[in-house]
Amino acid sequence: MKYLLLLCSSALLFSLSGCGSSGAKGELVGVQGRKPYKQDVPYGMVYIPAGTFIMGQGDQDVTASRVSQNRQVTIAPFYMDETEISNNEYRQFVLWVRDSIAAKTMGGNFVVKAEDGTEFINPKQKVTYTSKNNPNAETLKGMYYQGDDKITGRNDFDVRQLVYQYTWFDIRSAALKQNRTKPRSSFIKREKIAIYPDTLVWLADFSYAQNEPMVEQYFSHPAFDDYPVVGVTWKQANAFCAWRTEFNNTYRDKMKKPRRGVVSLPTEAQFEYAARGGRLGADYPWGGPYIRNSKGCILANFKPGRGNYADDGGFYTVHVKSYFPNDYGLYNMAGNVSEWTSSTYDESSYTFVHDMNPTYTSEVNETTPMAQRRKVVRGGSWKDIGFFLQNGTRAYEYLDTAKSYIGFRCVAQHMGKQLGTK
Repeated sequence: MKYLLLLCSSALLFSLSGCGSSGAKGELVGVQGRKPYKQDVPYGMVYIPAGTFIMGQGDQDVTASRVSQNRQVTIAPFYMDETEISNNEYRQFVLWVRDSIAAKTMGGNFVVKAEDGTEFINPKQKVTYTSKNNPNAETLKGMYYQGDDKITGRNDFDVRQLVYQYTWFDIRSAALKQNRTKPRSSFIKREKIAIYPDTLVWLADFSYAQNEPMVEQYFSHPAFDDYPVVGVTWKQANAFCAWRTEFNNTYRDKMKKPRRGVVSLPTEAQFEYAARGGRLGADYPWGGPYIRNSKGCILANFKPGRGNYADDGGFYTVHVKSYFPNDYGLYNMAGNVSEWTSSTYDESSYTFVHDMNPTYTSEVNETTPMAQRRKVVRGGSWKDIGFFLQNGTRAYEYLDTAKSYIGFRCVAQHMGKQLGTK
Protein backbone atom coordinates (compact mmCIF):
# COMPACT_ATOMS: atom_id res chain seq x y z
CA MET A 1 0.00 0.00 0.00
CA LYS A 2 2.86 2.36 0.92
CA TYR A 3 4.60 1.52 -2.39
CA LEU A 4 1.38 2.15 -4.31
CA LEU A 5 0.93 5.57 -2.63
CA LEU A 6 4.53 6.51 -3.51
CA LEU A 7 3.97 5.45 -7.10
CA CYS A 8 0.80 7.55 -7.35
CA SER A 9 2.61 10.60 -5.93
CA SER A 10 5.40 10.19 -8.48
CA ALA A 11 2.86 10.03 -11.27
CA LEU A 12 1.19 13.22 -10.01
CA LEU A 13 4.50 15.07 -9.89
CA PHE A 14 5.35 13.91 -13.39
CA SER A 15 1.97 15.07 -14.63
CA LEU A 16 2.37 18.51 -13.09
CA SER A 17 5.90 18.90 -14.43
CA GLY A 18 4.57 18.60 -17.96
CA CYS A 19 2.09 21.48 -17.70
CA GLY A 20 2.87 24.25 -20.22
CA SER A 21 5.97 22.50 -21.55
CA SER A 22 4.69 20.00 -24.06
CA GLY A 23 7.59 18.48 -25.95
CA ALA A 24 10.21 19.94 -23.62
CA LYS A 25 11.75 16.50 -22.87
CA GLY A 26 12.96 17.78 -19.53
CA GLU A 27 14.77 20.79 -21.03
CA LEU A 28 14.28 24.51 -20.41
CA VAL A 29 12.72 25.61 -23.69
CA GLY A 30 10.25 28.28 -22.59
CA VAL A 31 6.50 28.14 -23.10
CA GLN A 32 5.81 26.69 -26.52
CA GLY A 33 3.14 27.64 -29.04
CA ARG A 34 3.43 31.42 -28.66
CA LYS A 35 3.33 33.22 -31.99
CA PRO A 36 6.19 35.65 -32.73
CA TYR A 37 5.21 39.31 -32.40
CA LYS A 38 6.02 41.93 -34.99
CA GLN A 39 4.64 45.36 -34.19
CA ASP A 40 2.82 47.14 -36.96
CA VAL A 41 3.07 50.91 -37.38
CA PRO A 42 -0.11 52.50 -35.96
CA TYR A 43 -2.21 54.19 -38.63
CA GLY A 44 -1.28 57.85 -39.07
CA MET A 45 1.94 57.51 -37.05
CA VAL A 46 5.62 57.40 -38.00
CA TYR A 47 8.50 55.54 -36.38
CA ILE A 48 10.94 57.62 -34.34
CA PRO A 49 14.22 55.69 -33.87
CA ALA A 50 16.13 55.66 -30.60
CA GLY A 51 18.92 58.16 -30.18
CA THR A 52 20.69 60.73 -28.06
CA PHE A 53 20.62 64.50 -28.36
CA ILE A 54 21.38 67.73 -26.55
CA MET A 55 18.09 68.79 -24.99
CA GLY A 56 17.56 72.46 -24.25
CA GLN A 57 17.96 75.95 -25.67
CA GLY A 58 19.70 76.09 -29.04
CA ASP A 59 19.72 79.86 -29.49
CA GLN A 60 19.48 83.02 -27.41
CA ASP A 61 17.09 82.98 -24.47
CA VAL A 62 15.19 86.14 -25.34
CA THR A 63 12.86 85.75 -22.37
CA ALA A 64 15.82 85.40 -19.99
CA SER A 65 13.88 82.61 -18.27
CA ARG A 66 16.85 80.21 -18.04
CA VAL A 67 14.61 77.15 -17.75
CA SER A 68 16.09 75.11 -20.62
CA GLN A 69 19.60 74.24 -19.50
CA ASN A 70 21.34 72.06 -22.05
CA ARG A 71 22.02 68.41 -21.25
CA GLN A 72 22.54 65.19 -23.18
CA VAL A 73 19.72 62.64 -22.95
CA THR A 74 18.82 59.36 -24.63
CA ILE A 75 15.37 58.47 -25.95
CA ALA A 76 13.95 54.99 -26.62
CA PRO A 77 12.17 54.36 -29.95
CA PHE A 78 8.48 55.21 -30.24
CA TYR A 79 5.75 56.07 -32.73
CA MET A 80 4.29 59.55 -33.12
CA ASP A 81 1.33 60.99 -35.01
CA GLU A 82 2.62 62.60 -38.20
CA THR A 83 0.16 65.46 -37.68
CA GLU A 84 -1.67 67.17 -34.88
CA ILE A 85 -4.99 65.50 -34.00
CA SER A 86 -7.54 67.03 -36.36
CA ASN A 87 -11.11 68.14 -35.72
CA ASN A 88 -12.42 65.14 -37.62
CA GLU A 89 -10.27 62.65 -35.70
CA TYR A 90 -11.39 64.11 -32.40
CA ARG A 91 -14.97 64.05 -33.69
CA GLN A 92 -14.69 60.25 -34.01
CA PHE A 93 -14.08 60.17 -30.26
CA VAL A 94 -16.99 62.54 -29.56
CA LEU A 95 -19.43 60.54 -31.69
CA TRP A 96 -18.28 57.26 -30.13
CA VAL A 97 -19.10 58.65 -26.69
CA ARG A 98 -22.43 59.98 -27.96
CA ASP A 99 -23.39 56.62 -29.49
CA SER A 100 -22.33 54.79 -26.32
CA ILE A 101 -24.60 56.96 -24.21
CA ALA A 102 -27.47 56.52 -26.68
CA ALA A 103 -27.02 52.75 -26.78
CA LYS A 104 -26.99 52.52 -23.01
CA THR A 105 -30.11 54.71 -22.85
CA MET A 106 -31.99 52.42 -25.24
CA GLY A 107 -30.60 49.20 -23.75
CA GLY A 108 -31.86 45.89 -25.10
CA ASN A 109 -30.15 44.78 -28.31
CA PHE A 110 -28.03 47.93 -28.42
CA VAL A 111 -25.80 46.75 -25.58
CA VAL A 112 -23.63 43.64 -25.37
CA LYS A 113 -22.50 42.45 -21.94
CA ALA A 114 -19.12 40.71 -21.61
CA GLU A 115 -18.39 37.83 -19.20
CA ASP A 116 -17.00 40.25 -16.58
CA GLY A 117 -20.13 42.41 -16.76
CA THR A 118 -18.60 45.16 -18.91
CA GLU A 119 -21.07 46.66 -21.37
CA PHE A 120 -20.24 47.43 -25.00
CA ILE A 121 -22.09 48.92 -27.96
CA ASN A 122 -23.53 46.20 -30.17
CA PRO A 123 -21.84 46.87 -33.57
CA LYS A 124 -24.74 45.16 -35.35
CA GLN A 125 -27.22 47.73 -34.05
CA LYS A 126 -27.01 51.21 -35.60
CA VAL A 127 -28.13 54.11 -33.44
CA THR A 128 -30.50 56.40 -35.36
CA TYR A 129 -31.08 59.96 -34.20
CA THR A 130 -33.47 61.37 -36.79
CA SER A 131 -37.03 61.64 -35.50
CA LYS A 132 -38.65 60.50 -38.76
CA ASN A 133 -39.91 56.89 -38.46
CA ASN A 134 -37.60 56.28 -35.52
CA PRO A 135 -39.20 54.33 -32.65
CA ASN A 136 -36.31 55.34 -30.36
CA ALA A 137 -36.65 59.10 -30.96
CA GLU A 138 -38.67 59.64 -27.79
CA THR A 139 -36.19 57.60 -25.73
CA LEU A 140 -33.29 59.75 -26.96
CA LYS A 141 -35.11 63.02 -26.40
CA GLY A 142 -33.17 63.67 -23.21
CA MET A 143 -29.89 63.84 -25.14
CA TYR A 144 -30.93 67.16 -26.68
CA TYR A 145 -31.23 70.61 -25.15
CA GLN A 146 -34.69 71.12 -23.69
CA GLY A 147 -36.83 74.01 -22.44
CA ASP A 148 -35.10 77.37 -22.17
CA ASP A 149 -31.82 75.84 -23.40
CA LYS A 150 -33.36 75.03 -26.77
CA ILE A 151 -33.07 77.35 -29.77
CA THR A 152 -36.36 77.46 -31.67
CA GLY A 153 -36.37 75.21 -34.72
CA ARG A 154 -33.15 73.38 -33.79
CA ASN A 155 -32.49 70.02 -32.20
CA ASP A 156 -28.99 70.35 -30.75
CA PHE A 157 -27.23 67.68 -28.72
CA ASP A 158 -26.61 68.64 -25.11
CA VAL A 159 -22.81 68.44 -25.17
CA ARG A 160 -22.67 68.56 -21.37
CA GLN A 161 -23.81 64.93 -21.40
CA LEU A 162 -20.83 63.79 -23.47
CA VAL A 163 -18.80 62.38 -20.60
CA TYR A 164 -16.16 59.69 -21.07
CA GLN A 165 -15.43 57.33 -18.18
CA TYR A 166 -12.22 55.34 -18.05
CA THR A 167 -9.94 53.58 -15.61
CA TRP A 168 -6.15 53.64 -15.41
CA PHE A 169 -3.49 52.22 -13.13
CA ASP A 170 -1.12 54.67 -11.43
CA ILE A 171 2.11 52.74 -11.92
CA ARG A 172 4.35 55.55 -10.66
CA SER A 173 2.63 55.70 -7.27
CA ALA A 174 2.64 51.91 -7.00
CA ALA A 175 6.39 51.83 -7.65
CA LEU A 176 7.24 54.01 -4.64
CA LYS A 177 8.80 52.02 -1.82
CA GLN A 178 6.40 53.30 0.83
CA ASN A 179 3.42 52.19 -1.28
CA ARG A 180 4.48 48.61 -2.02
CA THR A 181 2.30 47.10 0.73
CA LYS A 182 -0.88 48.95 -0.24
CA PRO A 183 -3.69 47.04 -1.98
CA ARG A 184 -3.94 47.18 -5.75
CA SER A 185 -7.17 49.15 -5.53
CA SER A 186 -5.25 52.09 -4.03
CA PHE A 187 -3.67 52.79 -7.42
CA ILE A 188 -6.67 52.30 -9.69
CA LYS A 189 -7.90 55.71 -10.83
CA ARG A 190 -11.37 56.27 -12.25
CA GLU A 191 -11.88 59.34 -14.41
CA LYS A 192 -15.03 61.03 -15.71
CA ILE A 193 -14.22 63.71 -18.28
CA ALA A 194 -16.55 65.97 -20.27
CA ILE A 195 -14.91 65.66 -23.68
CA TYR A 196 -16.56 68.20 -25.98
CA PRO A 197 -14.10 70.96 -27.01
CA ASP A 198 -14.64 74.45 -25.64
CA THR A 199 -15.59 76.30 -28.84
CA LEU A 200 -15.88 79.61 -26.98
CA VAL A 201 -12.08 79.87 -26.64
CA TRP A 202 -11.96 81.83 -29.89
CA LEU A 203 -13.64 84.69 -28.04
CA ALA A 204 -12.43 84.03 -24.48
CA ASP A 205 -8.74 84.19 -25.50
CA PHE A 206 -9.03 87.54 -27.28
CA SER A 207 -10.98 90.33 -25.61
CA TYR A 208 -11.47 92.66 -28.57
CA ALA A 209 -11.48 90.42 -31.65
CA GLN A 210 -14.35 89.51 -33.95
CA ASN A 211 -14.01 85.71 -33.85
CA GLU A 212 -17.67 84.69 -33.72
CA PRO A 213 -17.44 82.73 -37.02
CA MET A 214 -14.70 80.54 -35.52
CA VAL A 215 -16.84 79.83 -32.45
CA GLU A 216 -19.77 78.75 -34.60
CA GLN A 217 -17.95 76.82 -37.32
CA TYR A 218 -14.42 75.72 -36.46
CA PHE A 219 -15.21 72.37 -34.84
CA SER A 220 -18.48 71.60 -36.62
CA HIS A 221 -18.06 72.70 -40.26
CA PRO A 222 -16.53 70.19 -42.73
CA ALA A 223 -14.30 72.96 -44.13
CA PHE A 224 -12.22 72.65 -40.94
CA ASP A 225 -12.20 68.83 -40.68
CA ASP A 226 -8.46 68.57 -41.30
CA TYR A 227 -7.47 71.49 -39.10
CA PRO A 228 -6.05 70.84 -35.62
CA VAL A 229 -8.57 70.47 -32.82
CA VAL A 230 -8.29 73.23 -30.20
CA GLY A 231 -10.21 74.14 -27.07
CA VAL A 232 -9.13 70.82 -25.54
CA THR A 233 -7.73 70.67 -22.00
CA TRP A 234 -4.84 68.45 -20.95
CA LYS A 235 -7.34 66.18 -19.19
CA GLN A 236 -9.42 65.85 -22.35
CA ALA A 237 -6.32 65.03 -24.39
CA ASN A 238 -5.48 62.27 -21.91
CA ALA A 239 -9.03 60.93 -22.12
CA PHE A 240 -8.68 60.81 -25.91
CA CYS A 241 -5.45 58.81 -25.58
CA ALA A 242 -7.14 56.35 -23.18
CA TRP A 243 -10.07 55.93 -25.59
CA ARG A 244 -7.76 55.46 -28.57
CA THR A 245 -5.82 52.76 -26.71
CA GLU A 246 -8.94 50.86 -25.72
CA PHE A 247 -10.62 51.36 -29.10
CA ASN A 248 -7.72 49.62 -30.85
CA ASN A 249 -7.28 46.95 -28.17
CA THR A 250 -10.97 46.01 -28.35
CA TYR A 251 -10.59 45.36 -32.07
CA ARG A 252 -7.37 43.38 -31.58
CA ASP A 253 -8.97 41.28 -28.84
CA LYS A 254 -11.83 40.47 -31.20
CA MET A 255 -9.37 39.45 -33.94
CA LYS A 256 -7.32 37.45 -31.38
CA LYS A 257 -4.23 39.57 -32.01
CA PRO A 258 -1.73 40.70 -29.34
CA ARG A 259 -2.43 44.14 -27.94
CA ARG A 260 -0.38 46.96 -29.40
CA GLY A 261 0.39 48.96 -26.27
CA VAL A 262 -0.53 52.26 -24.67
CA VAL A 263 -1.22 55.48 -26.57
CA SER A 264 -0.36 58.63 -24.62
CA LEU A 265 0.76 62.23 -24.86
CA PRO A 266 4.49 62.60 -25.57
CA THR A 267 6.87 63.64 -22.83
CA GLU A 268 8.51 66.99 -23.50
CA ALA A 269 11.80 65.15 -24.19
CA GLN A 270 10.10 62.94 -26.79
CA PHE A 271 8.52 65.99 -28.40
CA GLU A 272 11.79 67.93 -28.63
CA TYR A 273 13.71 64.88 -29.86
CA ALA A 274 11.09 64.17 -32.55
CA ALA A 275 10.89 67.86 -33.53
CA ARG A 276 14.62 67.96 -34.20
CA GLY A 277 14.22 65.18 -36.76
CA GLY A 278 17.67 63.77 -36.09
CA ARG A 279 19.41 67.11 -36.69
CA LEU A 280 22.03 68.01 -34.09
CA GLY A 281 21.85 71.50 -32.63
CA ALA A 282 19.09 72.62 -35.00
CA ASP A 283 17.11 75.68 -33.97
CA TYR A 284 13.93 74.61 -35.79
CA PRO A 285 12.47 71.32 -37.08
CA TRP A 286 13.63 72.18 -40.62
CA GLY A 287 17.14 72.99 -39.43
CA GLY A 288 17.53 76.74 -39.33
CA PRO A 289 18.63 79.20 -38.20
CA TYR A 290 16.12 81.02 -40.42
CA ILE A 291 12.32 80.85 -40.61
CA ARG A 292 12.30 81.50 -44.37
CA ASN A 293 13.86 79.29 -47.03
CA SER A 294 16.16 80.46 -49.83
CA LYS A 295 13.13 81.51 -51.91
CA GLY A 296 11.78 83.69 -49.13
CA CYS A 297 8.91 81.33 -48.23
CA ILE A 298 7.95 81.13 -44.57
CA LEU A 299 8.32 77.57 -43.21
CA ALA A 300 5.67 77.50 -40.48
CA ASN A 301 2.41 79.05 -39.31
CA PHE A 302 3.13 81.69 -36.65
CA LYS A 303 3.09 85.48 -36.17
CA PRO A 304 5.60 86.95 -38.63
CA GLY A 305 7.00 90.41 -38.15
CA ARG A 306 4.91 92.61 -35.89
CA GLY A 307 1.60 90.94 -36.61
CA ASN A 308 1.34 90.07 -40.31
CA TYR A 309 -0.55 86.85 -39.56
CA ALA A 310 -1.45 86.13 -43.19
CA ASP A 311 2.14 86.41 -44.45
CA ASP A 312 2.79 82.70 -43.81
CA GLY A 313 -0.34 81.56 -45.69
CA GLY A 314 -2.55 81.08 -42.65
CA PHE A 315 -4.67 83.57 -40.74
CA TYR A 316 -5.51 81.31 -37.78
CA THR A 317 -4.68 77.60 -37.86
CA VAL A 318 -3.97 75.77 -41.12
CA HIS A 319 -4.45 72.25 -42.52
CA VAL A 320 -2.52 69.71 -40.42
CA LYS A 321 -0.36 68.75 -43.42
CA SER A 322 0.67 72.28 -44.34
CA TYR A 323 4.35 73.15 -44.98
CA PHE A 324 7.11 70.58 -45.33
CA PRO A 325 7.51 67.77 -42.77
CA ASN A 326 10.78 67.42 -40.87
CA ASP A 327 13.25 64.60 -41.49
CA TYR A 328 11.16 62.14 -39.45
CA GLY A 329 8.08 62.92 -41.56
CA LEU A 330 6.32 64.98 -38.87
CA TYR A 331 4.24 68.00 -39.85
CA ASN A 332 3.95 71.27 -37.91
CA MET A 333 6.22 70.37 -35.02
CA ALA A 334 6.69 74.13 -34.91
CA GLY A 335 3.78 76.51 -35.35
CA ASN A 336 0.10 75.99 -36.18
CA VAL A 337 -0.86 75.00 -32.61
CA SER A 338 1.22 74.51 -29.50
CA GLU A 339 0.88 70.95 -28.20
CA TRP A 340 0.25 69.38 -24.81
CA THR A 341 2.87 67.02 -23.41
CA SER A 342 2.54 64.62 -20.50
CA SER A 343 5.29 66.39 -18.52
CA THR A 344 4.71 68.68 -15.56
CA TYR A 345 6.39 72.07 -15.91
CA ASP A 346 9.09 72.86 -13.40
CA GLU A 347 11.69 75.57 -13.97
CA SER A 348 14.50 73.37 -12.62
CA SER A 349 13.39 69.94 -13.85
CA TYR A 350 16.31 69.65 -16.30
CA THR A 351 18.66 69.51 -13.31
CA PHE A 352 17.10 66.45 -11.68
CA VAL A 353 15.35 64.31 -14.33
CA HIS A 354 17.11 61.17 -15.56
CA ASP A 355 19.25 61.27 -18.69
CA MET A 356 17.40 58.27 -20.18
CA ASN A 357 13.78 58.91 -21.26
CA PRO A 358 13.59 61.96 -18.95
CA THR A 359 10.30 63.37 -17.72
CA TYR A 360 8.80 64.89 -14.61
CA THR A 361 5.19 64.21 -13.66
CA SER A 362 3.18 64.99 -10.56
CA GLU A 363 -0.02 63.46 -9.24
CA VAL A 364 -2.98 65.80 -9.58
CA ASN A 365 -5.85 65.86 -7.10
CA GLU A 366 -7.91 68.43 -5.18
CA THR A 367 -4.97 69.34 -2.92
CA THR A 368 -2.28 69.63 -5.62
CA PRO A 369 -0.59 73.07 -5.55
CA MET A 370 -1.16 75.29 -8.58
CA ALA A 371 2.53 75.14 -9.51
CA GLN A 372 2.23 71.38 -10.07
CA ARG A 373 -0.87 71.80 -12.23
CA ARG A 374 1.24 73.34 -15.00
CA LYS A 375 1.87 71.12 -18.01
CA VAL A 376 4.56 71.69 -20.62
CA VAL A 377 3.36 72.84 -24.05
CA ARG A 378 5.74 72.75 -26.98
CA GLY A 379 6.13 73.91 -30.57
CA GLY A 380 4.65 77.41 -30.60
CA SER A 381 1.44 78.36 -32.37
CA TRP A 382 -0.18 80.55 -34.99
CA LYS A 383 -0.33 83.50 -32.57
CA ASP A 384 3.30 83.23 -31.32
CA ILE A 385 6.46 84.98 -32.47
CA GLY A 386 9.31 82.93 -33.92
CA PHE A 387 11.16 82.43 -30.63
CA PHE A 388 8.49 80.03 -29.40
CA LEU A 389 8.87 77.87 -32.52
CA GLN A 390 12.40 76.86 -31.56
CA ASN A 391 12.98 73.20 -30.69
CA GLY A 392 14.33 73.98 -27.22
CA THR A 393 11.79 76.60 -26.10
CA ARG A 394 9.52 75.62 -23.21
CA ALA A 395 6.14 77.04 -22.24
CA TYR A 396 3.30 75.87 -20.00
CA GLU A 397 -0.42 76.04 -19.40
CA TYR A 398 -2.63 74.81 -16.57
CA LEU A 399 -4.02 71.34 -17.20
CA ASP A 400 -7.69 72.26 -16.81
CA THR A 401 -7.60 75.21 -19.22
CA ALA A 402 -8.46 75.19 -22.93
CA LYS A 403 -7.02 77.57 -25.52
CA SER A 404 -7.60 78.41 -29.18
CA TYR A 405 -3.91 77.86 -29.87
CA ILE A 406 -3.21 74.56 -28.05
CA GLY A 407 -3.84 71.12 -29.53
CA PHE A 408 -2.03 67.79 -29.23
CA ARG A 409 -0.75 64.67 -30.93
CA CYS A 410 -0.18 61.17 -29.55
CA VAL A 411 2.69 58.72 -29.23
CA ALA A 412 2.58 54.93 -28.99
CA GLN A 413 4.93 52.44 -27.42
CA HIS A 414 7.40 50.58 -29.56
CA MET A 415 7.91 47.01 -28.38
CA GLY A 416 10.62 44.65 -29.57
CA LYS A 417 13.71 45.34 -31.62
CA GLN A 418 14.29 48.68 -33.28
CA LEU A 419 13.27 48.99 -36.90
CA GLY A 420 16.24 48.83 -39.20
CA THR A 421 18.28 46.63 -36.84
CA LYS A 422 19.19 43.01 -37.37
